[in-house]
Amino acid sequence: MHGINESLKFQPVRIAVLTVTDSRTPATDTSGDILAQRIEAAGHVLASRDLVSDDREAISAAVSAWIKDPEIDAVITTGGTGLTGRDVTPEALKPLFDKEIEGFSVIFHQVSFQSVGLSTLQSRAVAGVAQGTFIFALPGSNGAVKDGWDKVISHQLDSRHRPCNLVELMPRLMET
Repeated sequence: MHGINESLKFQPVRIAVLTVTDSRTPATDTSGDILAQRIEAAGHVLASRDLVSDDREAISAAVSAWIKDPEIDAVITTGGTGLTGRDVTPEALKPLFDKEIEGFSVIFHQVSFQSVGLSTLQSRAVAGVAQGTFIFALPGSNGAVKDGWDKVISHQLDSRHRPCNLVELMPRLMET
């Protein structure tokens, strides 16, 4: 059986949200709003939230600070995963990864294909683990954020998901 086992105890995860954009402000950050609302509605803790420009150093600095914060278990970014010159989120995040979660991109594209068809090819959604913190990079559209959270990330960050989930790995991420 796979899915949520309601008989198990839910364990909230502390999640930070970073919006990467040159065109939105905190007041117009609809994709960040969607993520924040869904994180809290699922019973998790919105541990931090920020917005930075499409700048490799700014993205890396914001996420690096959260990786070092023991009060943050996961980071979700939205934006900057496209193919244009200013889209640098994967380039900013991949050097931080201790391990890349290759399957995330595969599954995200399968889910995204159901919503946007072949346009999913224009996304470079990635995920990884850095110093015991899970990092997910989603595209910046509201639809991509909904697909990424609702159909992929929310399930793996739910401690009741079976047959396995990322939450149960958290205590072992820093093993050597």
